Amino acid sequence: MAKLLIHGGKKLTGEVRIHGAKNSTLPLMAATLVCSGKCTLHNCPVLSDVDTSVHILRYLGCGVEVSGSDIVVDPVPVDRSDIPDHLMREMRSSIVFLGAIVSRMGQATLSYPGGCELGPRPIDLHLSALRKMGVAINEDHGRLLCSAPQGVRGATISLAFPSVGATENIIIAAVLAKGVTVINNAAREPEICDLADFLSTCGAQISGAGSSAITIRGVKKLSGCEHRVIPDRIAAATYLAAAAATGSTITVMDIIPEHLAPVIPAFEESGCILTENEDRMTITAPHRLNRMKNIRTMPYPGFPTDAQAPVMAMAAVAEGTSIFVENIFESRYKHVGELLRLGANIKVEGRVAIVEGVERLSGASVEATDLRGGAALVVAGLAASGVTEVGGLHHLDRGYEKLGENLARLGAEVERV
Repeated sequence: MAKLLIHGGKKLTGEVRIHGAKNSTLPLMAATLVCSGKCTLHNCPVLSDVDTSVHILRYLGCGVEVSGSDIVVDPVPVDRSDIPDHLMREMRSSIVFLGAIVSRMGQATLSYPGGCELGPRPIDLHLSALRKMGVAINEDHGRLLCSAPQGVRGATISLAFPSVGATENIIIAAVLAKGVTVINNAAREPEICDLADFLSTCGAQISGAGSSAITIRGVKKLSGCEHRVIPDRIAAATYLAAAAATGSTITVMDIIPEHLAPVIPAFEESGCILTENEDRMTITAPHRLNRMKNIRTMPYPGFPTDAQAPVMAMAAVAEGTSIFVENIFESRYKHVGELLRLGANIKVEGRVAIVEGVERLSGASVEATDLRGGAALVVAGLAASGVTEVGGLHHLDRGYEKLGENLARLGAEVERV
């Protein structure tokens, strides 16, 4: 099994380019299924989750060509409406293919999705929304048997929670539906806007993306198009956390600074100075970070749950007590046990984590149990004295392209073995 060996205590310096957003690329790939021509996606990250999406599209019958960060999808030959169990289990985002397949084929057969185990992440919002849109769904021994014999139809859907995945599924299913679909309490994440921009370029009629009310007027046909995926704001936040934890100065490049607005106050509260210039941001961290009094994860534009773990790792070496409240996922503190191995002082009570900053962490052997928790262990390892071994790299490979190599270019002593 591959591991990252990190000789901690090194300052970081230089620039790092941020790859395309994983959380945007996956729904965009699913959305190509409702198009009637070739789609070219630029700036796609090289990740295992993206590979899984490529396998799903090819299984369904699409022609898919991958060249570096460019993915060309020809959805015309699609002739299947099912996704094998082993592909569904590889990533949580596989459920976003449901709306696309039903819209395209009038039926779909899927099993429940896999991915990181972060506690209950029910897909009932997806299913109830699609049922309102005329899709009959039967659940049979862990499989979803879906059909829309009369086609998908528009509906007014009020989400109980602004779920990103459910919002994406509804949008993709609605663009070719009969009539008008209105999503109330829709997710507002930048990735939703990216999906709407892509589909609009293909001829969809979508208004309100980025707000809590999105309206989709169904059209008869969508063309293909070329589209550039937005930068990965969570990857950018992770590199900023690595710089903060090590008292360093680095620049993250090829970003959209406004997408990082929800995390900036936490870095500024810790004593970091951040300056932005068009598509880049420079962070200069103090020798010792200040505490971050209260970080609450919330739907966008609140603090992102995906950034909670890496920021907690920098809080572990700050001076004073930082409080984290996780409002999105129930089991998003699995990294805490591994941070304790490195010498962190963290107590968890339900959804609250109390982080008493320590002066120094010490290297140890730790195991990533999920994607963002793995990133937290890398950030902590960079700040620790001695050698840290991080296992479970298959989790990191799902969401970070060349993380070890990029950190090494910034001056970290990191080796994948």
